Amino acid sequence: MNLTEKQQIISQIVLLLEQLIETQPPEPAPNPQSSETQPLEMLTVKECAALVNGLSEHTVRQLVAQDKVAYVRAGSGVRGKILVSKDSLLKYLGVAD
Repeated sequence: MNLTEKQQIISQIVLLLEQLIETQPPEPAPNPQSSETQPLEMLTVKECAALVNGLSEHTVRQLVAQDKVAYVRAGSGVRGKILVSKDSLLKYLGVAD
């Protein structure tokens, strides 16, 4: 393979790469205001019950026990405070924020 053949192959590769670059849509820039960057709002069981009219603390505890809402337990064992994700609770109940 001589120099001319190598240059032709390189020019063909460059043309193919340019075509690929032109046909691919640009990737969207990451949105700094997306929900992933915003802190989660966590509520206690009492706050959850007060947030939604007609919702009892017992019902909130049942939703947690059945893993129907996202929660964390702050503290150890059954004495730990239950903190429920506000977004998860409202989404499960179908209530607008």
